[in-house]
Amino acid sequence: MNKKTNVLGMLCFGMSLIGFAQEQVNSTKVEQLDEVVITDSRFALKRENSGKSVIKISKLDIERNQGRTVSELINTQSGIEINGSRSNAGQNLGVYARGGRNRQVLVLIDGIQVNDPSQINIEYDFRLLNLNQIESIEIIKGAASTLYGSGAASAVINITTKKASNKGVSAVFSSSFGTNQAESDQNYNIADFNNSVALSGTLNKFTYRAAFNNQFTDGLSAAISDANEKDAYSKYGVDVNLGYKFNKAFSLNVYGNFTDTNSEIDGFNSSFALVDTDDEFNNEQYRVGISSKYQYRNGSININAAYSEYEREFISSFPSTFKSKNYVLDVYNKYVLNKMFYTIVGLNAIENKAEFTNDVRFNIIDPYANFVYVSDFGLNVNAGARLNNHNEYGSHFTYNINPSFTLKSDDDSYTKVFGSYSTSFITPSLSQLFGNFGANPDLDPEENRTIEAGAEFKLNNNLRVTGLFFNREEQSTVLWINGGYSNATDKLNARGVEIEVNATPLEKLSVTANYTFTEYKESLARRIPKHKANLQLGYDLCETTFASLSYQYTHDRFENSFVPLLDSFSLVNFYVSHTALKNKIKFFGGLDNILNEDYEDVPGYTTKGRNVRLGFQLTL
Repeated sequence: MNKKTNVLGMLCFGMSLIGFAQEQVNSTKVEQLDEVVITDSRFALKRENSGKSVIKISKLDIERNQGRTVSELINTQSGIEINGSRSNAGQNLGVYARGGRNRQVLVLIDGIQVNDPSQINIEYDFRLLNLNQIESIEIIKGAASTLYGSGAASAVINITTKKASNKGVSAVFSSSFGTNQAESDQNYNIADFNNSVALSGTLNKFTYRAAFNNQFTDGLSAAISDANEKDAYSKYGVDVNLGYKFNKAFSLNVYGNFTDTNSEIDGFNSSFALVDTDDEFNNEQYRVGISSKYQYRNGSININAAYSEYEREFISSFPSTFKSKNYVLDVYNKYVLNKMFYTIVGLNAIENKAEFTNDVRFNIIDPYANFVYVSDFGLNVNAGARLNNHNEYGSHFTYNINPSFTLKSDDDSYTKVFGSYSTSFITPSLSQLFGNFGANPDLDPEENRTIEAGAEFKLNNNLRVTGLFFNREEQSTVLWINGGYSNATDKLNARGVEIEVNATPLEKLSVTANYTFTEYKESLARRIPKHKANLQLGYDLCETTFASLSYQYTHDRFENSFVPLLDSFSLVNFYVSHTALKNKIKFFGGLDNILNEDYEDVPGYTTKGRNVRLGFQLTL
């Protein structure tokens, strides 16, 4: 990069340091006061009445992290490690929650399950998402199969997309650019570009929202190498949502999205050593669905249905293509009695299909019920059951019981103690049963049990502290052993502690922090840090300007018997933004890995060093 470009980049970054966009100074306090949680019960309940430690990533939190990816944002939360989120943009992601793996974490988009049936762990690829199109994210940890079915063993991540504007016509344009460089190659070339545009509005009873986003990233090799080889990544996506409110009682939404990603990747030579290659990975997702609600006096009847198609292609010396599709239907009735009893009864049906040597499929049909009791003297109970009916594995019963007790004060303070006992049921994936590599059609389903106990304390709107202990037991865990999949003969026990702190010690200063301790009783946990901590300090420089400094510590991690422990590392990031023209335009900037830490996230693959990004968002 020449000197003129360097000077220009520094001037632009210096101008962005003027501030960070934000609502009024007291917006955080208002949000905490009115905070409700949904995912743990499917009802909008005050946080103090929830028996779970729910992580809420709000609209404001997302606005304060513009330019980041969904996986980077989730990776800062307690109890979760997204392996690969700090690497090349095309790096595969491993989602680990409470010692669990991808297949034990269920992802929802607007309340309905999403996954790729051809994936080994039936996971959903977070790279298909764009943070600019997301309104909020809720995360509950522990077994949640009662409400959400097979796969919800260690966590549920519920992503809510943005809704249409209340105006007749509204447009939002976002753009950012920055560097994409490793610790050893600090050249500050601009190599990461993100753009999105969304058009939405409300015309009488009709709502509409259409969005387009694209990303191009270059400058970083997938594998660690001395060669000056770069692996590019590109993505574009289209989202459309149309809604109509027929009357006060009945509304209907129809939506669809398409995402295409292309990754240049590195592979293995004939000796199975990781080297620079000209390999590629392409991934396409098509998804359409409907959601409808009929409201009556004390409840509502809801119907959600979605159809998805996925196609993944690996272009290499060992080419392969994977195609899959799935159908999801969720019908449920919600009823509230006297603002004390909240009930939900539903039926969830899923069919997964995948193409391997032959076309294979399985289907699951689950009736379920859940019950919430909110007393006026502090006792709250969340309990439910589900009968999982699998065409290959027959019927399996899962349940949960989650009591809590809250002592409230007149100044919006409270002390809450809670506990839960939950079970879950995970069927082997189609790839593990019938795929091209190590398949075993005789696999047994995996069973999980989670025990949790904790407490939460809130003082006015200035402090909230949550702490809990969990113990999760796995039985018949599906593992890769001696070139194929088989069930573990021994039970595995993951246990740990999670602590979260949210505080506003000064009017303009916000502090969020979390710490997670995770371990297996019987063995080392692969790619899961025993200790992980996050700290973020945010400060309102003025009414329209905000800046934050964040720190993340990740303890050393076990890989396998052939790879030594990956060393621990620390990352420091800075973020700043400023709004102008009556909040119509927002400028933001970020400096990640300020100390240019050298570390490995995935063995053998490159990680990001110090990087800079700048951007803006225009709302019309």
